[in-house]
Order: sequence, then C-alpha cells, then structure tokens
Amino acid sequence: MKRTLGVALAAVLVLSGCVGPKVGRNQAGNGGACGRFKLAVNPWVGYEANAAVIAYVAEKNLGCRVTKKDLKEEVAWQGFGTGEVDAVVENWGHDDLRKKYIDEQKIGVSAGSTGVKGEIGWYVPPWLAKERPDILEWKNLNKYAELFKTSESGAQGQLLDGDPSFVTNDEALVKNLGLNFKVVYGGSETALIQAFKQAEERRTPLIGYFYSPQWLFTEVKLEKVKLPPHTPGCDEVAEKIACDYPDYDLDKVVSRKFAEADGPAYRLVKNFQWTNADQNIVARWIAVDKMSPEAAAKRWVEQNQEKVRAWLPAT
Repeated sequence: MKRTLGVALAAVLVLSGCVGPKVGRNQAGNGGACGRFKLAVNPWVGYEANAAVIAYVAEKNLGCRVTKKDLKEEVAWQGFGTGEVDAVVENWGHDDLRKKYIDEQKIGVSAGSTGVKGEIGWYVPPWLAKERPDILEWKNLNKYAELFKTSESGAQGQLLDGDPSFVTNDEALVKNLGLNFKVVYGGSETALIQAFKQAEERRTPLIGYFYSPQWLFTEVKLEKVKLPPHTPGCDEVAEKIACDYPDYDLDKVVSRKFAEADGPAYRLVKNFQWTNADQNIVARWIAVDKMSPEAAAKRWVEQNQEKVRAWLPAT
C-alpha cells in the first residue's frame, strides 16, 4: 500500500511539473556528456572537503568519470598545461601563480569564488594567551623568544609553519620585523594540528602559522597574534613584506581548455559555492570522524539538496 501511494504521488508531481533536478540522479543526458573530469586535491582537509563534494555531485548527478590527483599547489596549476588537471577548487590568493599561468601562459582562467573566506596568521594556544595576554602583540614577541626555543630553532624562538608549499610570508615577516625567531616547517597540516592540540593539552609554549576555515577552531580556540596591519600593496615585494596577511576570498581556477569546452563539469565547478561552516562540517567528518571523503560528501549532499541543486547546470 505504501509503495502504491508513493508511485501515485510521484506521478502527480511529475505531471504537475513540481519535481526539480534530483540530487544524486544522473542528468548528464540533459546537459550533454560529461566525460572525464580531472580534479586536483591540494594537501589540506578544507580543500579535500571541496573536492569530495564536487566529485560526488559530478559523478552522481552528471555522470562524470572523476579522477582526483593529490598535488601541491603549483604542480596542480602546471597540470592545466599538460592536460592532467581540469580544476583547482580552493585557491588562496596566489598572485604569483595567477601572473604565471593565467596572465602569461594563458593556460588557466578564474572560475569565481567558492564562497569561503580565508584568513592566515600566527596563533598561540588559549592557555598561553590567557596567562600572558601581551604575547598577542607582535612587538612583544622578542621578549618571549626564549620560551619558544626548540632543538630545530637553536638559540632563536621557533615559529612553526606547515607544508612549505602553503602560502606563507613568514620568513620575510620574521626578518623584516626584526624578530629573534626561526621558521621551522612541520611539513603538513596534520603536523600543525597535532602540535597545537598538544600545546593546549600539555600547556606547552607554541607559536605557529595557522588559518581558517579549519575544523580545529571548534575544539581549540587558538588566539591570533596581531601583526602590522595589511595595507594595499604592502605585500607586493615578497622579500620586503612586513605586514599581516590579507583577507582571502578563496576561489576556483580551471584550465582554459576545460572552461572553453563549457561542459557539465565546468559549469558545476563554476556554480559551486558554499560557506566556511559547510566546509568545516565535511572537513571534520573526514579528519576527526575518519569518514572517507566520498562518504562525507554523500552525507552532506543528502542533507543539503537545495544548495546542491543550485550548482547543477541548467538543462
């Protein structure tokens, strides 16, 4: 009886034109063949969340054959020219790469904002900020350099960075602000997260590079150090930078060939937008709950069908 009623109701809805594109149902037949879609995955979990959701929708709704490749940022941009990469789905500024691959080589084009707002800075664990509140002013950091000494930093304080391929001005900042610190690279986002979690749990001193959106902020309220304000043009010459990072509108960049083909996967990427909160939810499911990216994407898509429907190519 329930099945009969369901079939009848579905028939009424179809006849009345009330059914929109069904998220999770292949509609490539309406938007043209999708074919192969090559998606770069840069090494941080927020990016992985973007890529997982886009890949899931591309496969389930558009019938694309998605290939995801784990690549560092510039290597991914190089892939536009070789045909190995169609899309980079979270770009943090990177004026250097824009100039090289969009303006000069003309192998990449912008595909608009992801809707996610990014912030980079220097952070300390909450216990340290509470105990020594003046540590949140960069002018006071040299007073505490001794506190941050490690075997890697020698006689200087350690400023912990993540993956060397990440956007960072930290070596220039340390030099140009006259700070008695040495930038030490932990090597990955995972290393940064583990270091900050342990520093809070064990009440050990730590200062390091970090960024948002990041699921860790829902567990550990890291405190940001105030650097000299960012002003237009203050970061134009990399080796002379002595100002804070700008605010980032994280965007998407795709290969020119992919954009000009204007297929269903390109239109999905161009339409894709969500919020910092959306990304943090999926990132947390992947990083903390140990869901596979595909499973995390499936859960989010099922809970956010209206948002996903807005990304689908017009039929």
